[in-house]
Amino acid sequence: MPESWVNSAERTGSDLHLELPATGSRRAAVSAALRDAVRSGRLAPGTRLPPYRSLAADLGLARNTVADAYAELVAEGWLTARQGSGTRVADRAVPARTARATRAAAVAPAAGPAGAARTVGESGPPVRHDLRQGSPDAASFPRTAWLASARRALNAAPHSAYGPGDPRGRIELRTALAAYLARARGVHTSPEHIVVCSGFAHALRLLFGDRVLRGPLAVESYGLGFHRSLLEAAGTPTVPLALDEDGARTEELESRTGVRAVLLTPAHQFPTGGPLHARRRAAVVDWARARGALILEDDYDGEFRYDREPVGALQGLDPDHVLYAGSVSKSLSPAVRLGWMALPPHLVGPVLAAKGEREAWASVLDQLTLADFIASGAYDRHVRRMRQRYRRRRDRLVTTLAARAPHLVPTGIAAGLHAVLRLPPGTEPSAVRAAGRLGVALDGLAAFRHPAATMPAQDGLVVGYATPADHAYGPALEALCAALPPAGGR
Repeated sequence: MPESWVNSAERTGSDLHLELPATGSRRAAVSAALRDAVRSGRLAPGTRLPPYRSLAADLGLARNTVADAYAELVAEGWLTARQGSGTRVADRAVPARTARATRAAAVAPAAGPAGAARTVGESGPPVRHDLRQGSPDAASFPRTAWLASARRALNAAPHSAYGPGDPRGRIELRTALAAYLARARGVHTSPEHIVVCSGFAHALRLLFGDRVLRGPLAVESYGLGFHRSLLEAAGTPTVPLALDEDGARTEELESRTGVRAVLLTPAHQFPTGGPLHARRRAAVVDWARARGALILEDDYDGEFRYDREPVGALQGLDPDHVLYAGSVSKSLSPAVRLGWMALPPHLVGPVLAAKGEREAWASVLDQLTLADFIASGAYDRHVRRMRQRYRRRRDRLVTTLAARAPHLVPTGIAAGLHAVLRLPPGTEPSAVRAAGRLGVALDGLAAFRHPAATMPAQDGLVVGYATPADHAYGPALEALCAALPPAGGR
């Protein structure tokens, strides 16, 4: 009968269950038991194993027996061993029964401008190079500074902060946001007119799902399909506005009878890139004033500008007719589910009524932490550091394309976390398929086109450059270039 053994957490700090046969080679038994634990998924990639001395002591085996078993599995690729990091399950040792789930998770649809809906068949090749737009560099999350802010904020918070949350959001965060948005984005607001939410999608649900606003809603002809689906589910029809090199054709609003609100990405049109021209910014504000209408401003990546001066928020032109919305999903992480609306005064009450008497979405503890993170200057330092990092990524993309595919010119590269690579007419579907065969995950421009848009369709690829790790970025760009159509044809 096998012997069941559980490693003592008191001794090693971790629990590990192994089953060893009563007879046979002890080293082989330990090796086989660990292989089985990895193969079955009981030991996930990255799991740290007990030191071989502790494992040997608990098993009643010689230290060399367990050390030799560890060494054997390291040599076979099941484990990794590094000085100061201990022995861990190798990242590539993914159990067979979970490989399909891992592939599915890697290509799952994302929400908000962080990602457009996409589907990759289970039978397709696994994603090796993630060039999907909108996702920040997860490895650069400022863990140390965030933890320091969390400690300060939680120690300083009054006891009332640990009770039911205020639907407006914590006053500490609203105060910090009002000061930051005025300084960095030119937003004219006050803590009383800011309502915290869990992101832009949550803001849309509050505004339209709870009938604070009613459609039809004018939107840009290219935008996030997830937002259109969300609005459609809320019973809000959307009316597309054409786009050109100056942004949304806001003059078309004059002929859109019944439209009393428009959703824009004026600082950096999503996904085609480029700011809304100053003439059109002024025109849309004049339209809103004349009609008693509302402009919804989605400032999804307002902090990241590279080759030009930052474009201030449209809200600064008329705070009474522009609802400004933002979040930290690009600047920090989509894992921090915090966003905000700087509301015209007359909408504060209706939005709070839609939220309810208690905060049900945005963690109060995260709100306190973010408030300190902003007030201490850590947020500004992080944004500056990431701006430099993303600019280097952008520059490498441009340089690689100039060398490998000079017939294709990237656009929308003065800001943001992605570029649009314009393609010859009719070549987008084949380029997306070729990228998929090479394990490159990205979006075609057609995925963002409004189904009722009347402007001519454009072929292109939306290429994100923030997500891959540094060591994986070069191979990702090489694979991208291999998928591109040649000069002069399909």
